[in-house]
Amino acid sequence: MASTSDIKNGMIFKFKHGLYEVVEFLHVKPGKGAAFVRTKLKNVETGKVIDNTFRTSEKLEEVRVEKHKKEYLYFDGTFYVFMDTTTYEQVQVPKKVVGDLDKYLIENMEVTMKVGPDESILAMEPPITVIQEITDCEPNVKGNSASVSGKNATTNTGLDITVPFFIEIGDKIKIDTRTGEYMERI
Repeated sequence: MASTSDIKNGMIFKFKHGLYEVVEFLHVKPGKGAAFVRTKLKNVETGKVIDNTFRTSEKLEEVRVEKHKKEYLYFDGTFYVFMDTTTYEQVQVPKKVVGDLDKYLIENMEVTMKVGPDESILAMEPPITVIQEITDCEPNVKGNSASVSGKNATTNTGLDITVPFFIEIGDKIKIDTRTGEYMERI
C-alpha cells in the first residue's frame, strides 16, 4: 500500500473499480486545515481522464504495470498479432483490447503495450505520429484553398480524417495519433 505522499506522475493504482494512471498531481498545504493531494487520473483501459482529491491519510493500492514494445504483424480476422522483437514470441490480442487504435496500425509498426501483474494486456499506445496513404477524398476545386476548413478523406487503414484541400489520392500524410488530426504531407 502506498500513501498519498508517494504519488508521482506515471504511478498506476486501483481506484473506483479500475486502474488509473497519475497524469498530474499537486500537494496542497493550506494555511488552515489538513493537507491534500489534487490529481488528474487517466483510466488505463478506457483513457478517460478524471480529477480527484485525496486526503493525506488515504492509502492507495499501487499496481505494477510493465511496458513492452511489440511489433504489429497482421490481423487474422479475430485477433491482432504482435511480436516481441527480442524473443520473437507472438501474442494474439483481441479486437476489444485494440479498440479504435486499429485505424492507426500498419504492419511492422512498433507499439507499446501495458501489461498487468497477471500478464493481461491492459492498454496499447501507438507511436505519437504515423504515416498513412490517402485512398479516397473529394477532388480539389480551384478556389477552395481560401477556406480555413478542409475536406474529408480516408486512409489506407480506413481512418476518416479532415485534410487540407491540396491533398489528393495517393498522397502520404503524417497523423497525430493522440488527437487523430492531420499534421503534414510527406
